[in-house]
Amino acid sequence: MTRAIIAGPDHANLAAALETEGIDVARVEGILTAATLSEAGIDDADLFVLTDLDEATSIPVVKERNPDVRVVVYSHDSLPNFARGQTDLAMDPDLFGVDMVAEELA
Repeated sequence: MTRAIIAGPDHANLAAALETEGIDVARVEGILTAATLSEAGIDDADLFVLTDLDEATSIPVVKERNPDVRVVVYSHDSLPNFARGQTDLAMDPDLFGVDMVAEELA
């Protein structure tokens, strides 16, 4: 089963859409540290979905812990330059609805 971690607020309810596609979802909010990501299961996750780009510094941490994880940014904000090379997919919620995103990630 595919495992995903959604980090940040989920106003569009992407977690529910991913679960509908059969993806096991863990949620993390607040400051993202190596410890909180570890507790959420980042070492075994297939997807890391970041919705709060104030926490973009977590992307290198995630990739260091789990080089095979797909990093997905789902946010209205612009992705910082330092994180672009480690992000697999970036989508704006205004352009891509949660059902389309969940189907693509499943």
